[in-house]
Amino acid sequence: MGPIKNHRVVVTEHGGPDVLQLVEEDPPEPGPSEVRIKVLAAGVSAFDLIYRRWAHLPGSPKLPFTLGEDVVGVVDQNGPRATVFEAGQMVAGGTWAFGVGGGYSEFLCLPESELVTVPAGVDPAEAACLVVNYLTAHEHLHHIAGARSGERLLVHGAAGGVGTALLQLGKLAGLEMFGTAARDQHELVSSLGATPIDYQTEDFVARIQALTDDGVDVVIDPVGGAKQLWRSYRTLRQGGRLVWLGSAAVDQQGLRVAPFSMAMALLLRLIPDGKRVPSCPTLDKHAKAHPDWYHTTLTELLDALATNQLEPVIAQRIPLAEAARAHELLERGGHTGKVVLTTDAYDNT
Repeated sequence: MGPIKNHRVVVTEHGGPDVLQLVEEDPPEPGPSEVRIKVLAAGVSAFDLIYRRWAHLPGSPKLPFTLGEDVVGVVDQNGPRATVFEAGQMVAGGTWAFGVGGGYSEFLCLPESELVTVPAGVDPAEAACLVVNYLTAHEHLHHIAGARSGERLLVHGAAGGVGTALLQLGKLAGLEMFGTAARDQHELVSSLGATPIDYQTEDFVARIQALTDDGVDVVIDPVGGAKQLWRSYRTLRQGGRLVWLGSAAVDQQGLRVAPFSMAMALLLRLIPDGKRVPSCPTLDKHAKAHPDWYHTTLTELLDALATNQLEPVIAQRIPLAEAARAHELLERGGHTGKVVLTTDAYDNT
């Protein structure tokens, strides 16, 4: 048997999915407080697509680089000062370098402080969904929006990776929920406890008013765009909170969506009507600023997964070597849940 090799997907230049190339190299060596993990599953996100497409984005490294921030794997080797985990333990963690964290690899070195133990018997692909999607949903639903049992929640993109996470966490929190999605995704949205709204054929503002009379308490909007945020704001009742989560509209409208969204959010904060548009720190900043929250919450989510309280929706499990196909799937849209890359090691778990 020859020496161990690491296979890693790299962005060779900015462009379409075809710029993703698989390279073979020696596995990385862990630093003093790092753990090398044999990756089983890695999440694919909208951040990955953005950094692959566009040059000169804040935080984007020099070419070539490797995408991926949420991973689950087995401890393979510890650095000399890494003592928390033992070889063979399954762990989950985020690289906190959104879109460019190196997760599309067979081996990856991470600080042991960024890893959490995965309970025995948990599906690695399902666990990978929790690291970014469910932590993001938890942060925005509970920390930023402060949603309380009995309140009404509107989730845009309700059938996506973060959307399905929000609905599952919202149901556990005792919220009355509504979710926008394409017609063929309504059965899924209903199964997760929300009233579906067809964003393609229905005016969601009018539909919410018809369903509730006075609106919802919380809107979580990952779509963005000035018009979209204004319409989301209009669905709020007195004391409601609009949480702008992201800019999925960039797929159709380009990067200009982000500054227009920021401007609209600032304008909405100036309206003295009792509604709020709270500031939303990114997950990486929140996790770094609140490491205890990160470890405690991810551990709780993994325990909930192990006891079947959470059931992540996975769109497809795609081999690492076919990362370009995973990106094509995300760009086409219309899928439900999270796209996850798996390695050969996953097939042997």
